[in-house]
Amino acid sequence: MSMTDTHLDELVPSRYAVNVSDIEVLVISDGVLPITASTLATNTEPENLAGWLHDMYLPPDVLDWPLNVVVVRSADRTILVDAGLGVEFPDFPRAGHTVARLQAAGIELPSVTDVVLTHLHMDHVGGLLSDGVKARLRPDLRVHVAAREAEFWEAPDFSRTCMPPPVPEVLRSCASRFLSEYRNKLRPFETEYEVAPGVLVSRTGGHTPGHSVIRLASGGEQLTFAGDAVFAPGFDNPGWHNGFEHDPEEAVRVRVDLLTELAATGGSLVATHLPFPSVCHVAAQGDVFRCVPAVWDY
Repeated sequence: MSMTDTHLDELVPSRYAVNVSDIEVLVISDGVLPITASTLATNTEPENLAGWLHDMYLPPDVLDWPLNVVVVRSADRTILVDAGLGVEFPDFPRAGHTVARLQAAGIELPSVTDVVLTHLHMDHVGGLLSDGVKARLRPDLRVHVAAREAEFWEAPDFSRTCMPPPVPEVLRSCASRFLSEYRNKLRPFETEYEVAPGVLVSRTGGHTPGHSVIRLASGGEQLTFAGDAVFAPGFDNPGWHNGFEHDPEEAVRVRVDLLTELAATGGSLVATHLPFPSVCHVAAQGDVFRCVPAVWDY
């Protein structure tokens, strides 16, 4: 498998390779999703969010929401962390590219030994539901997800979320379909599980009850894939609630704890919805934080 040599005929790069000592990491852009800007901060005055969007040179009403997944190679394991949206959502034509971009990077689906899911929202599992994908995956594939996450989606509670009206039902049906189709491949864990040497998945809760992050550690280097624990406004406004968070107060605690940890350790951060390739460091500034983009490694 080559993670760096094959190129897509695209003007904008869609994959970025970085090493964590002996662990290979490939960040892949699944594309972008349109998102209603108001869902980025549901507990602050509209003018505060409008000011942030203006300062970040982002549109005021609907913006493109980056969607990233990662491939991790440690020892003899090739691990896909999240799977993007998939191609079955025609309203989102600019997302759902994970499978094609894996292939363009020389990563064939049968080579994937493990899938780790940060949570079961459709933009994290949809790629596994696209036509023909499951049949191309190896029979002994292991899909790691927190037990609490699988349990939650049997009867999900959206009472504390703030999403556009059609979204909760789409999320519920997508998660239900995923659990039905992949139940025999699930390897649920309670609090944490070492998927491969230096690859630890840990349940955080907050965004969803079983939301998890993946910490990579090798040779004194560290990288954390934070899933949906950190969004772009969450550095300088960590207390803002995102409309997709099922427990907003707990999500704030998780976000602050994680950003505090990364600021202290100096470890790298990658997150699902930060601008591609999203590799950055975290600096603490009083009770808020600053995203320090990593220098690209050529």
